[in-house]
Amino acid sequence: MKKIFYLFLAFFGLGCNFSQAQVQKGSVLIKNATVLTVTKGNLESADVLVQNGIITQIGKNISAPNGVQSIDATGKYLMPGIIDAHSHVALDVVNEASAPITSEVRMKDVVNPFEIGIYRALAGGVTVSHAMHGSANVVGGQNATLKHRWGAKDPADIIMQDAPRTIKFALGENPTRVHGRGNGIQPRSRMGVEAVIRNGFNEALQYKKAWETFAAAKNTKGNTLTPPVYSERLQTLADILDGKVIVHCHSYRADEIYMLINVAKDFNIKKLVFQHTNEGFKVAPEIAEYTMGASVFADWWAYKMEVYYSTAFNAAILQRNGAITSINSDSAELIRHLYHEAAKTQRYGSLTDEEALAMITINPAKQLGIDDKVGSIEVGKQGDLVIFDSHPLSSYAVPQMTFVDGIKYFDIVADKDDQRQLVIATEMVEPIYLRANEEAHRCMQDVEIYLDAFDVAFLKENH
Repeated sequence: MKKIFYLFLAFFGLGCNFSQAQVQKGSVLIKNATVLTVTKGNLESADVLVQNGIITQIGKNISAPNGVQSIDATGKYLMPGIIDAHSHVALDVVNEASAPITSEVRMKDVVNPFEIGIYRALAGGVTVSHAMHGSANVVGGQNATLKHRWGAKDPADIIMQDAPRTIKFALGENPTRVHGRGNGIQPRSRMGVEAVIRNGFNEALQYKKAWETFAAAKNTKGNTLTPPVYSERLQTLADILDGKVIVHCHSYRADEIYMLINVAKDFNIKKLVFQHTNEGFKVAPEIAEYTMGASVFADWWAYKMEVYYSTAFNAAILQRNGAITSINSDSAELIRHLYHEAAKTQRYGSLTDEEALAMITINPAKQLGIDDKVGSIEVGKQGDLVIFDSHPLSSYAVPQMTFVDGIKYFDIVADKDDQRQLVIATEMVEPIYLRANEEAHRCMQDVEIYLDAFDVAFLKENH
């Protein structure tokens, strides 16, 4: 019987190793490039060697080991793979808009590796994106950090399995109109949003205490306690309180940003990143002192009332106040142009090349908790790299090749024109939808029914 048991374990172990081996790692030597390391300065006519997915050497006159492809990047620029800290690419569903708190749902369960947006992101030099739940809920679902391994068929293969857990929160109009006006439940006001968060965490504290009491009494003689009812929703909130999950919060107004900072301080929550953060410049010192920073749009605002007031100097002001600042897309289109978005910080704020590039590389990596793995060109980090034909902050720059884990997934010269993996035979081109500016980003995708209910309720109100 023992032999059968050990044989089963052996086969199980092989199965696990086979599963992990599905994610390919590559080796490549890129020679004679201007290497923009982001964290260690610039290197002229330098080489970068990636072996088995990891950067192993950086310097001059490096020779390619046997079997390793060598690419001459003379006259070109090499930078770390771009990271988008706020994206919905590769998600078929974004919002579970049925309750103010839905922390039990997980975006990794609905990742679509066949979405053409992954390849288009690679064409813009983006190697990692943060696939986020939408903003219909005060506390939304758990997000997924993706590696853009285009061509993978298993969703698990594009999920960055070694990235920390993150979750989506949302403040302001989105949760109030979906739940308050749309469903007639809390929150209907900005005060109600704060109450939902505080009530949720207080319930999670009681949940934690119940399990701690049960665990303490478990081995006590004569103990008759039964275990508490398990709740994935409350357990996730408890994990946030324990520092196991990074909160990424949809936000616009300074008063609400400051409100959540105070809530986080009250519950001793350290891992908090603000998303959008259009009025972040008003509370930049507080964001710098108490949070993991802000992920912002470069110059995108005024698409609804609560986003009416902002400035293109927002990112630079946050940066100058010591806040970790990144620039994101929240768009399947803008994701291809993040290097252009970063360059705007030089027009609006006069940031240095290194500061601007950090906003799309090492800074978002810090906010996602993956800066020990990606975000800069350093020995020991993963081989996520992009070759540009000119400096990436130039308006004329065009990505030439993009590598993930040392494997080339985009080549502007060699790739076929049509990279779609799933093509509908009766459809010659992909459908194009023109949307109002308010819906240009995808944070409110899948909540049309709730918005329709809001419109009806709003029209019936007496003012």
